[in-house]
Amino acid sequence: MAIEKKPRNQMPCREPKQRARTFEEVALGYDLETARAEASRCLGCKNPLCMQGCPVGVRIPEFLHAVAEGNIPLAGRIINSTNSLPAVCGRVCPQENQCEKMCVRAKIDAPVAIGNVERFVGDSMLESKPSENPVKSKERAKRVAVVGSGPASLTCAASLSALGAKVCIFEAFHKAGGVLVYGIPEFRLPKKLVESEIAKLAASGVEINLNTVIGKSVTVEELTENYDAVFIGSGAGLPLFLGIEGEGLNGIVSANEYLTRVNLMKAYEKDSATPVRRGNNVCIFGAGNVAMDAARTALRLGAQNVTVVYRRGKEEMPARKEEIRHAEEEGVKFELLSAPVGFVGDGSGSVQKVVCERMKLTEPDAGGRRTPVRIEGSEFEIDCDLAVIALGTSPNPLIKNSFPALEVGARGTITVDENMQTNIDKVYAGGDAVTGAATVILAMGAGRKAAAAIAKRLGLKE
Repeated sequence: MAIEKKPRNQMPCREPKQRARTFEEVALGYDLETARAEASRCLGCKNPLCMQGCPVGVRIPEFLHAVAEGNIPLAGRIINSTNSLPAVCGRVCPQENQCEKMCVRAKIDAPVAIGNVERFVGDSMLESKPSENPVKSKERAKRVAVVGSGPASLTCAASLSALGAKVCIFEAFHKAGGVLVYGIPEFRLPKKLVESEIAKLAASGVEINLNTVIGKSVTVEELTENYDAVFIGSGAGLPLFLGIEGEGLNGIVSANEYLTRVNLMKAYEKDSATPVRRGNNVCIFGAGNVAMDAARTALRLGAQNVTVVYRRGKEEMPARKEEIRHAEEEGVKFELLSAPVGFVGDGSGSVQKVVCERMKLTEPDAGGRRTPVRIEGSEFEIDCDLAVIALGTSPNPLIKNSFPALEVGARGTITVDENMQTNIDKVYAGGDAVTGAATVILAMGAGRKAAAAIAKRLGLKE
């Protein structure tokens, strides 16, 4: 029997010209009717491949069925059993490469918009009154320290708190949330949502200590002495640079610094005390999601021309297709198969131009990857009064340097076993501190896995 085709319900968005100069959220979200219609497209497969594509194992067909029936509270409970940040994941997860990529419906018409429906449920959960924490304070005999407050740490903390542990988060910044508050722009992830998730976590009994730098304010050794287990989810905040001539000129910044000033410190607001350089001709180097965030942020800060420079072609760009499309719609230009070779100053110490050269791709190697190689004599210039380097990040060496007993890999990432445990007894780690810069949902998966191992160690049971 043939399955009826049902078109995918598209996410409504602000018009490109309207949104390109404002930090208001671009995607507007589903209403209840649309969410139910989209959820009803799920085929309810006996072997749900979509779940195999989810790093945290959300019971996708179950929550979609609940939404289709109009039972949003039930859908929320189903999602929350494995994912404590659905409003966030619904916005920033690369579903097209994970759950939706595995969706059987894609063979018929288009995959179910799992992320869009999850976002609707997550937002509904935040709008409803939170239930009281079922674990009484006197039952919290086991103490766990969590370093950092990004996705891996928040997931680990939420899981352990729900099981009865007394969890204490230590965050270096003045706000909790990690990359969710400093790395992802307001127009993709409104900070009020992150604040609501943090407030929900605090209400569950998790203690959050801000302005506390582990390795300076408190040592890892002190944590191991005073807590039954330690989870390190300190992220990857050390930016990588190009290493080319002129990179020390004024007006050349890492995407990490640029986005942190704008996102966490609200430099885009009219009366903000945080300085941020605003350029007319802005060049972004890199083509991942961070590069798209930086490019679209530059437009919103008033840039006339924003150009993404990438040494490979469009098909090789690692950013989400949706983010690339949104950037193009808003007016970002792409200089593909091009690589920078040097920056030119204006005579007073600031960048004025970037010199690039054309590239071509080799035939695919055994792994299917094509390597860019330079084309001799192909140099050209681009006007550039602000350059943002978005080549990725590596873990901050502070914890490693202050705790030399901790084993790390060649790139500074913390070494862990299959249970996310480090070489130090009762010290676990996960997220970007272990993998290097990756996705929010992969970090959450690591936090959940570490929490399960810690819970087993401490004898915590549901």
